[in-house]
Amino acid sequence: MKYDIKDINLASQGKKKAEWAAREMPVLALIKDRFEKEKPLEGTKISGCLHVTSETANLALTLKAAGADFTLCASNPLSTQDDIAAYLVSEGIPVYAINGEDNDSYYSHINAVVEEKPNITIDDGADLVAFLHQDKPELMSEIIGGMEETTTGVIRLKALANEKKLKYPIIAANDSQTKHMFDNRYGTGQSTLDGIIRATNMLISGKTFVIIGYGWCGRGLASRAKGMGAQTIVCEVDPVKALEAVMDGHQVMKIEEAAKEGDIFVTLTGGLHAIGKNHMESMKDGAIVANSGHFNVEIDLESLEEMAETKSKLRPFVDEYALENGKKICVLGEGRLINLAAAEGHPPSVMDMSFANQALGCEFLKKNSLELGVHVLSKEIDNQIASLKLEAMKMNYDSLTAEQEKYLNSWNMGT
Repeated sequence: MKYDIKDINLASQGKKKAEWAAREMPVLALIKDRFEKEKPLEGTKISGCLHVTSETANLALTLKAAGADFTLCASNPLSTQDDIAAYLVSEGIPVYAINGEDNDSYYSHINAVVEEKPNITIDDGADLVAFLHQDKPELMSEIIGGMEETTTGVIRLKALANEKKLKYPIIAANDSQTKHMFDNRYGTGQSTLDGIIRATNMLISGKTFVIIGYGWCGRGLASRAKGMGAQTIVCEVDPVKALEAVMDGHQVMKIEEAAKEGDIFVTLTGGLHAIGKNHMESMKDGAIVANSGHFNVEIDLESLEEMAETKSKLRPFVDEYALENGKKICVLGEGRLINLAAAEGHPPSVMDMSFANQALGCEFLKKNSLELGVHVLSKEIDNQIASLKLEAMKMNYDSLTAEQEKYLNSWNMGT
């Protein structure tokens, strides 16, 4: 079996981490139990480009239990847990991922998983799909569909579809309510703060915390930063979301204004240069800048490098840039996803929901033919996942009576 990891001897350590995460992933465990009996993905080749973490390990083992031939590479150079990569290899799952790998290694690893000629792709950020379309179109003939995990990836794939260049159907797992509501809000909200605190050991209370982007991820982070005592400022380009942020109790202003006020800045836009050169020039001395969107392009790091007279590493995930104007700016985790660069990403109970969507989405693709485009899993699957999660949490919910259903589906039963 081919693979490229740091050290296979880390496997036993990775096994313990994966098993610990599995305790908090009951929905995926139920799906895995059924998959082992039914083998719905027997003989299906699946290539994944995902964060190689303890939670992902449980998705990989679930797909293997379903009969799939699963191959995995990293979707971020800094998010790989090397012991998890070793554990998966020891379980017979080829992995191409090394924490801290350079750009050439990153894309050589993506190439390795696409060379397996997959039938289904699972992506986190759409790098694998983009690589196939740009560099290996000849390998797409056997692909029946793909899954996409993130907001950023869905944006890229919808753009590809709008240009009529998308070559196979994609299910946007990110757009399922049990994914974006649970993962983006609760997961990103907690894990981003976790990464910032681990990297800096700073007290959040009393700081002016600037959240750039008020989608589901931004909402989650703003809520939790405010809950920890921060003074929160939201920057947003969508007037409806900006209004929502005001009504949620946050200050809202343009980034040009917020740049002068903030102590900590976090980008969560999915876009380019949410923090630009002129913003960094306006920041306070000692400002902390981090990213919790998918790619590090949300911060204009090239301009920052040009502006800096010196750059020094103060802590493992803190780079200090001394600017010509005498101020210093600290960038966390090289501008990459701070929750995965400096911490462990989302808690397992969150990824339980996200990966349940991925697993059931793969099964759906195997059993159904979809038209070209970006699709969302059915409400029935969403409800199934939510019901399983509630059951695992020992919570009950109501159901409509026949009379109530009739009333809601009729037009002539008024007051």
